[in-house]
Amino acid sequence: MDWFSLLLEGLTLAALVAAHIAFTCRLSGKPAKRRYFAGYLLFLCAVDAVSHALALGEAFAAAGELLALFAFSRLALKSSRSLSCAAAVLAVYTSQLSSGIVGSLECIAFIGITGTPLLYPLVILAVLLAFALCWGSCRLILKCLPPQEEPAPYLRLPLLTSVFFFAAEVFFTQTVYGRLSVPAPAEPGKHLGLLALQVLGLSALLCTLHAYRRACQGQRAQAALDALSQAARAQRTYIRDARAREERTRSLRHDWNHHLTVLEGLLRAGETAEAAAYLASLRTAAEALSPAFRTGSAVIDILLADKLADAQARGVEAEVSLLWPRESGVDDFDLCVIFANALDNAVRACLETPEPGSLRITGQRQGSFCRLSFENTCAPGPLPPMGTGLRNIRAAAEKYRGAVLAEKEDGCFRLHVLLNISGPPDGSSEQTP
Repeated sequence: MDWFSLLLEGLTLAALVAAHIAFTCRLSGKPAKRRYFAGYLLFLCAVDAVSHALALGEAFAAAGELLALFAFSRLALKSSRSLSCAAAVLAVYTSQLSSGIVGSLECIAFIGITGTPLLYPLVILAVLLAFALCWGSCRLILKCLPPQEEPAPYLRLPLLTSVFFFAAEVFFTQTVYGRLSVPAPAEPGKHLGLLALQVLGLSALLCTLHAYRRACQGQRAQAALDALSQAARAQRTYIRDARAREERTRSLRHDWNHHLTVLEGLLRAGETAEAAAYLASLRTAAEALSPAFRTGSAVIDILLADKLADAQARGVEAEVSLLWPRESGVDDFDLCVIFANALDNAVRACLETPEPGSLRITGQRQGSFCRLSFENTCAPGPLPPMGTGLRNIRAAAEKYRGAVLAEKEDGCFRLHVLLNISGPPDGSSEQTP
């Protein structure tokens, strides 16, 4: 291998390392560090040396790059399996695609200049052009994917499409072009056709990822709509309960003078036992006007009474030990989202068990935070995947710089929600109206 081949080899590997690490870190939302580049460069040098020594071809090199990027994303960046697979496949695919497109252009442009002094600078220019094309393709792919701070569910769906395009590109590179060698001239029409196929492949992938982004946006919009619907139902329940309580209060106030007259007559007649019994009945009527739960928040009181009344009537035991701070930065709307989803899930799980279930709701203030715990019996089995309700709870908690933890053990499901109650949510100077 002469000096020019070594230079070309080093330039290509450096471009691959820079593109792959930068793309993977950007997709994972993590900062890129120098040791990442150095470690990946050493691995690629080893893969390239083995590939050249054993004449294994592009497929082996691509498989090595995939494995290295997947391991890097999982171990160094702590990304999920689906996100690590997507990052590895898309990063290697864009580099392979860029080499393939530039390879087609080389085959067309180099006709008639092979062996001339212009060959070497044109080959170096082709490597730089492949790097620029790879960088631009990575930026387009990142724009077509959902933002890193937003959850990206069902990432396996666009991943299958990416794997197909990747396999097709590896086939083109393996059978038609060389990774580092100067391509031999051939019919321009053949390479124009391959160039068009590769450009169409990139366009189709970008369209697929854009459609996936729109689907994720639609799912988030649906989750927000569900949260608004829950809040609206809670408001209607609150208004209905408040009207009923006001009607009973008005009725008791209207008859209050009559009750006092009866009590006065019983006391004057010396009927103290009858007066005490009558007073007890008045106390019972007055207590019926009070809410079933007194947590310090009218929204929580109404939701607890509405959600737990039917569950208790069907044999579910409920225990509530919660005192919500009267002065907090948590908006009533977000409280409704948290408690409505948590209570719906807990009651549903209790009713699905063979025996009457039980649930326990606790909450306590810890400095500037309030910790809520929802514990309920459930059917045995592994922890189910996070559904729409839990995602809404997590979104509301993160809005107040909090966190959500769900765990399941021995037929018992526990949901812990931590909220910062010391001030307004992130991104606002006041509570949400």
